[in-house]
Amino acid sequence: MKILSRADELVLLAVWRLQDEAYGVPIRKHIIDMTGTDWSIGSVYDSLEKLSEWGYLDSFQSSPTPERGGRRRRYFKITKNGLEALSQLKKVVSSMWDGLPDIGYDINI
Repeated sequence: MKILSRADELVLLAVWRLQDEAYGVPIRKHIIDMTGTDWSIGSVYDSLEKLSEWGYLDSFQSSPTPERGGRRRRYFKITKNGLEALSQLKKVVSSMWDGLPDIGYDINI
């Protein structure tokens, strides 16, 4: 298993959440809405490309749309391998948190 960066994890989760509407602009908007942090479209596409190369995402082109001057959109869909990567990452993160004190309580750092 490749360990996903937090950025790759967020992009993969956004694609999964958006389902049939998962293309660059809505993916970026969803991540910004959820994190409150501005993301460049380039950083989103960097993760999308890497996740596609790893087999965690499939992509396809839409038909040309009149409102975009005949340009196509590239849609993304999470694969079985992508879901497995998220599941494994969730287990790893959960095990890292197990047994730690609650944040804000009894912290002796």
